[in-house]
Amino acid sequence: MDKLLQYGRELLELEIHEAQKLPNRLGKDFVNACQLILTTKGKVVVSGIGKSGHIGKKVAASLASTGSPAFFMHPSEALHGDLGMITQNDVAILISYSGRAKEFNLILPILTEMRVPVIAITGGLDSPLAKSAQAILDISIEKEACPMGLAPTSSSTNTLLMGDALAIAVMRARGFKEEDFARSHPAGSLGAKLLNHVKDVMRTGDRIPKIPQTATVFDAILELSRTGVGLVAICQDNNKIVGVFTDGDLRRLLLKNGTLQDNIMDVMTSLGHRIPESWKAVEALKLFTDHNITAAPVVNNNDELVGVLNIHDLHQAGIS
Repeated sequence: MDKLLQYGRELLELEIHEAQKLPNRLGKDFVNACQLILTTKGKVVVSGIGKSGHIGKKVAASLASTGSPAFFMHPSEALHGDLGMITQNDVAILISYSGRAKEFNLILPILTEMRVPVIAITGGLDSPLAKSAQAILDISIEKEACPMGLAPTSSSTNTLLMGDALAIAVMRARGFKEEDFARSHPAGSLGAKLLNHVKDVMRTGDRIPKIPQTATVFDAILELSRTGVGLVAICQDNNKIVGVFTDGDLRRLLLKNGTLQDNIMDVMTSLGHRIPESWKAVEALKLFTDHNITAAPVVNNNDELVGVLNIHDLHQAGIS
């Protein structure tokens, strides 16, 4: 047990030691790499083989989800037709720790002929890859964390960190916001919060609990029971809301010895909260939280009742 903990800690300490050197290496080449991505009219093509390839897929995914259209291309597939996916408007990020991957030796002349700028993420600063690149991101290390010095460990960590630094620096330079991120992650919780509007998740049609001004408390109870929303909207003939009657109003009425035949206008809450259908769902959630309520009617621009929203509707939509 003690040996296993020792091995794990030694690896982490070595990788952290190597990674701490990266910030001071960022300079003109890093800026050039960012500008190449920011100004390209095409896509970012990321390529690497072995462990570099695995990390390259992550780099491409990070770029794509943060505002820089990108895709990963395997070097072997590139040499058997996929190079046709690259255009003169693209920029290439080639990842190789040694900078001497045989596949890249064949790919680089073609990219040069096409005038596709190359960003090299490498530890081989005198390698063919580095010499062909317009920007070199130095991930070199003194020692791999692998005790045999064989398995990419410190070098692969440096590669991952450099790729993240590149993607996030470009993202921030673009002014990329949460809403932009959500558009590429519509199925996630962030997408649910930032992309869904109240009109997308509210209850409509027969699911709206409402009664006329002439109704009684008994009518309100029937509507509360039918819909289970927690409130009933009291409306004029033109569908304008004059008030709401909630579960809480009913409890307070019974404590005051009110009757089921009381006119709803006499016991309703006339200044209830109303949610515009154009609001984002997360804004409605904030209203519920700030005012400690669980439901509210939804209105359109003419202040007409068009729906009702319950906190459970938000939770079911993944908004919490």
